[in-house]
Amino acid sequence: MSTVVLPAAKDVREMLTGLLGKPVSVLPGDPVTPTEKRPASVAVYVDPHLAVNALCVMDLPLSAWTGGALALLPPGGVQDTVEEDGELTAMLTEALHEVVNVLSALFNVPGAPHSKLYRLYAPGDDLPADLAQMVAAFHRIDLAVEVPGYGKGALSLVVPSGG
Repeated sequence: MSTVVLPAAKDVREMLTGLLGKPVSVLPGDPVTPTEKRPASVAVYVDPHLAVNALCVMDLPLSAWTGGALALLPPGGVQDTVEEDGELTAMLTEALHEVVNVLSALFNVPGAPHSKLYRLYAPGDDLPADLAQMVAAFHRIDLAVEVPGYGKGALSLVVPSGG
């Protein structure tokens, strides 16, 4: 059985830079784990049999920055949304959905099962217990990402252990 491979930081940077049309900075970072005080979005990717084979976890700021940059929204308004509301607007959530949909390509490499976006849990949404446990999985890459003009945030890509 083939397993999902974690992408390199360089691949994440190239994908986000191409998608957002901005020179995104990607460096090693701290793990992102959704909590009540630190909400995060969780994108769930599945294989052709609908088995979860990867997660993309972004903290609230990066969820907003990537969505805002993709939708060409003014950085000041996006920053106000994050700081004042602590959640994403419907427009930012829709744009974030497109961002994480495109990021599924990071897992679609030769020899790995095909991955597609199954669901996006926006920051603050209730995460099922099995997915919450998977977020803490060992096989992961944790990154600090900066979107020029918007700000810094954190991203973790997680794949199941074993396989």
